[in-house]
Amino acid sequence: MTCHIFDSFRWCLNTGVIMIDQFNQLEPGEIETMFKVPILVSILIAGADNNIDNAEMKKAVSISKLKQQKARKDLIEYYKIVGSDFEDKLKILIQHYPVDAEDRNPQIVEELQKVNHILPKLDKNFAVDFYQSIRDIARKVAEASGGVLGYMAVGYEESKFVGLDMINDPSN
Repeated sequence: MTCHIFDSFRWCLNTGVIMIDQFNQLEPGEIETMFKVPILVSILIAGADNNIDNAEMKKAVSISKLKQQKARKDLIEYYKIVGSDFEDKLKILIQHYPVDAEDRNPQIVEELQKVNHILPKLDKNFAVDFYQSIRDIARKVAEASGGVLGYMAVGYEESKFVGLDMINDPSN
């Protein structure tokens, strides 16, 4: 499935300018995958229990805004692109996947596994920072509506995915 929903990404392809230096050696499809990862992680975790609720959506959008300013230094530009119209991108991408988590989650896991072939092509420090950052997103989205009284705990279904085990840790 190819889903070109990123205006900044489309601009980069049309002009031949890639705004993330780390991505200069990547193919267009790999760049698009990298730009989609935070959204895919958000959908996977928020929808793991078959219910993408407002708290999880709001948390994902909030994280995307925060990461534009408070991410690791080498990820700030990346998150500025990803975070631009994040909520719209999230809603659009959700529509490209099945409604039922049982059907949706394997497709998203397969998409996220593509990152395993991309991270080794990037600077190791960038790859490690990126990996830690998306795991942080997963944890925060999972905590948005899980646990006792829906606060600061991870529900059972989210716990299956929150570690993002489908993506290899580039620090190893």
